[in-house]
Amino acid sequence: MVSTKSRSTAPAELPEVSVSDDGEVRHLHLGTPWIQGSMRIAAPFDLELEYIQRMMAWLLFVDPASVRERHAMQLGLGAGAITKFCHKKLRLCTTAIELNPQVLAVCRAWFKLPPDGPKLRVVLADAGEEIKNAMWQGTVDALAVDLYDDDASAPVLDSEAAYADCRALLTEDGIMTVNLFGRTSSFVQSLEKMASVFGEDALWAFKPTREGNTVVLAQRTPTRFKRGEQAERCADVQARWGLPTARWVRGLRPVRL
Repeated sequence: MVSTKSRSTAPAELPEVSVSDDGEVRHLHLGTPWIQGSMRIAAPFDLELEYIQRMMAWLLFVDPASVRERHAMQLGLGAGAITKFCHKKLRLCTTAIELNPQVLAVCRAWFKLPPDGPKLRVVLADAGEEIKNAMWQGTVDALAVDLYDDDASAPVLDSEAAYADCRALLTEDGIMTVNLFGRTSSFVQSLEKMASVFGEDALWAFKPTREGNTVVLAQRTPTRFKRGEQAERCADVQARWGLPTARWVRGLRPVRL
């Protein structure tokens, strides 16, 4: 049994966590009306938000037969959607790094986050510090970075140094997916920082969602699809795991800076 661990003491000024229900969908908030995560109450292990679904696009780049043997890590638990999907639907070893113990408690009480076990663990720590821990380096196949301040104004980890720490976590065919959204964030500047660390040929990006979320993928080892292969893999991912991938065929493209 892998127990929930704490590697740092959470600051006293962390925002209060609250929950709201909007019909069939439950939302998590951090002291503001901004939605920090969502769950369809009748389907707690599905991915409700479009950008969260796109954070799973790393599945297009790996052998489906290998997925259960891989390790996923989520930085910033939110409503636990990615962690739950990876653990329950993909059946792989999953780690989440979360600073706020209230978020973890609310996810367990209101968002159906399972308890820690042999293939699921939540580490209470500052993600920016925890990703420097040597024990994680070279162990993560799918790294989801979705860290924002409590009013969703800008990403928390958006420096060359932070992206270098993230790259060091990845296995040779590992992939980082990042949600770029925020009123003060600069998409191009973020891409340039990632390109300086991963290389421009390692970056892929979706078109923005209607809400303004742009998901970017960064590969430890750059690859490209053969003709028709992207469409085939999108269809396979949808058939296996129920993700709505039809728009991914044209919506996910290599980055050109």
